[in-house]
Amino acid sequence: MNALPLLLLVAGGAAVAGAARRLPVPPPLLLVAAGLAISYVPGVPSYTLDPHIVLPLLLPPLLYTAASDSSYLDLRAHVRPILLLSVGYVLFATLAVGWIAYLMVPDLPLTSALVLGAVVAPPDAVAATAIARRVGLPSRIVTILQGESLVNDATAITAYKVAVAVAVGEGASWASGLREFALATVGGIGIGLLLMVPLHWLRTHLHEALLQNTLSLLIPFVAYGIAEQAGGSGVLAVVVVALYLGHRSWQVDFATRLQEEAVWRMVAFILETAVFALIGLQLPVVLRGLGPYSGWTAALYAVGVFAVVVAARFVWVYPATFVPRLLSRRIREREPNPTWQGPLVIGWAGMRGVVSMAIAFSVPEHVHDGGPFPARNLVLFLTFIAVIGTLVVQGLSLPKLIRVLRLPGRDEHEQTLAEAQAQAQASQAAERRLADLLADERNALPGPLADRLRTVLERRRNAVWERLGAVNPVTGETADDTYRRLARKMIETERQVFVRLRDARYIDDEMLRTLLRRLDLEEAAAYREAD
Repeated sequence: MNALPLLLLVAGGAAVAGAARRLPVPPPLLLVAAGLAISYVPGVPSYTLDPHIVLPLLLPPLLYTAASDSSYLDLRAHVRPILLLSVGYVLFATLAVGWIAYLMVPDLPLTSALVLGAVVAPPDAVAATAIARRVGLPSRIVTILQGESLVNDATAITAYKVAVAVAVGEGASWASGLREFALATVGGIGIGLLLMVPLHWLRTHLHEALLQNTLSLLIPFVAYGIAEQAGGSGVLAVVVVALYLGHRSWQVDFATRLQEEAVWRMVAFILETAVFALIGLQLPVVLRGLGPYSGWTAALYAVGVFAVVVAARFVWVYPATFVPRLLSRRIREREPNPTWQGPLVIGWAGMRGVVSMAIAFSVPEHVHDGGPFPARNLVLFLTFIAVIGTLVVQGLSLPKLIRVLRLPGRDEHEQTLAEAQAQAQASQAAERRLADLLADERNALPGPLADRLRTVLERRRNAVWERLGAVNPVTGETADDTYRRLARKMIETERQVFVRLRDARYIDDEMLRTLLRRLDLEEAAAYREAD
């Protein structure tokens, strides 16, 4: 792929994804439809990906940004259900989908069927967790879905590699596959544990935000590459490193955190839009290469695989939820009694996504003796339909299902109260520290400036408490909301004045950029407080 098609892919994908945000259609679906339509336009170049570089290129940054935003403490508190889903369910889904596909599709080799099973096994919980947070699901369900999405990729990729090794004739066996799975798990976690401390030390000792963010972009690829070279799971290495760095992100300066969040959101956006656009662009090529599986026959197989993908999750989720409680009194004493609605939501939240597509694109084109990989295009087609089908059927209906079930959500009043109490403790500690500093003559400040520091502390302490108070009867805003809105309008007025002074040549562009950056930081602080 040369530079021009790549630029067109990224630019076109970004434009379609941006338009999708204004429509009641999930961006991945619109990207696939747009890619499919554009693929039939005369003169559109053929987009192909080298299977050997897909996983190392796409997976590390996507996993890193998801893991670094996760809570290590929450994941540790729910480790049993997370492992049951991310390891047990993925292996079960690999075998279930692979075996049913083998029985359903004539002349499909069992190895290719198991490759298909491994490809579609890992759910992509990014969309599910976003919906769960928006509609206020219990934090336990959100944490379980998020934790599953971090680890299940490692399980699926290891199972995929074993199945591919058998399919291409590299002398692998299922017994050696189990050994490889165990070594990959231990090796990946071990490499992550070895890398996380020195990488964090390096992050905290680079005092330039640009250097720190350059390192941040390299970290997932470094962790993934070292682990894979050592025979471990690159996915697990990236997750371990990202969880540690995310847990200690408070030790990095504010400029780095502001830049890093924006950079990684952009990277994830570009990669995800490109992958879903590629589905549509490559679908005609895949359809032409289906051979004896083309037409309505292939569509019937796709519906069957989709049904197995959806059903297999429920077959696993309900026993995994209730059986451990029946077997362990300790679990019954420590954990709340689950209802039938929670497993239903978790089961229906098994949408497949960008990870399955990345693995599918990496299926080799040839086996060890040089022949074509058996039924490669069929595996790609069935994966495409499984991903699109789960996004359409489950993704569009999940919010409605959650509302119908009326699961008890988070107690917003209790959370706000806890936030206010934490802010009060922090502000009191900061006030004592300020008094100690001002008592030192080396820190002498004029009265107005010292009062300004105290006012800032008081403002932060009172802001959360005000959210618990009465609202404006006219606007419905709390006093805190009104304060932030007015502050933003004042900042916007200052910004317009600075630009007018620059246009009048009273200040130059360099000074304008300095003044605007100061306002941007203040507005960013107000924006984050409002979230």
